[in-house]
Amino acid sequence: MIITTTENVAGYRVRQTLGQCFGVVVRSRGLGGNMMAGLRSIVGGEIKEYTSMLEDARRHAVDRMVANASMMGANAIVMMRFDSSEMGQTMSEIVAYGTAVVLEPA
Repeated sequence: MIITTTENVAGYRVRQTLGQCFGVVVRSRGLGGNMMAGLRSIVGGEIKEYTSMLEDARRHAVDRMVANASMMGANAIVMMRFDSSEMGQTMSEIVAYGTAVVLEPA
């Protein structure tokens, strides 16, 4: 599956646009992780516990988006983007979305 943040893919043309596809993940840090992150936020600097959690969440969101696009019959996703939001003070929502398309060599 080709995934790109651009509208076009070099050497290919869009044969069919299938529509939007997305993958959603909601994650929460455990109590221990929240306490460690809270302590780190006092000192300043990168909060590695949250960085790791968000990297994993993005990977899972992309995997779910690819599964969604595959079910639609796509072989590529163009105009891919991420969005995120906080739910309460302990949960993060990550959404990967784009346009599912069928590409063919130009």
